[in-house]
Amino acid sequence: MEAMHPDVDRVLFSKEDIADMVKRMGAQISKDYEGKDLVLIAVLRGAVVFMGDLMRAIDCPLAIDFMAVSSYGDGAKSSGIVRIVKDLDIDIKGRDVLIVEDILDSGLTLKYLMKNLSSRHPASLEVATFLWKDVEGRTTAIDPKYVGTHCPDEFVVGYGLDFAERYRNLPYVGVLKPEVYA
Repeated sequence: MEAMHPDVDRVLFSKEDIADMVKRMGAQISKDYEGKDLVLIAVLRGAVVFMGDLMRAIDCPLAIDFMAVSSYGDGAKSSGIVRIVKDLDIDIKGRDVLIVEDILDSGLTLKYLMKNLSSRHPASLEVATFLWKDVEGRTTAIDPKYVGTHCPDEFVVGYGLDFAERYRNLPYVGVLKPEVYA
């Protein structure tokens, strides 16, 4: 197993766990989108690592594009007020769109993004999220079609997930020690 970063309390998902999840998701997406005009849209920056692996696990033709959004809130939670920082470069009208997200928490930002993309008249619009954060007593604003796995309501980093733009390059997903972000 890979060496653990000193700021990480414990590893939740190893490199091998992640590879298995991505392979499973890629197989299902390949089956569901066979013969369709698939466009993967990664939400920058966190989803770029996941999308790189996921698109290689999909066996049907596809296009990719990227969006960057900024949501305003208290820093720890999204308010759902979103500003598009980088918009799509390609037209999605009539195409089957799959938003690729690193982690689903409240889903407020993603709900806004889906509403925005729906107004562009894609043939279909779904979400694939690598992690879905379990928060007791709370429902999310959207239900993704594809989920890598659920994770506890803890501060997770690695595999694209960051704290202050650090830890994205860790090959695993781990729980960040509270003293690092407190």
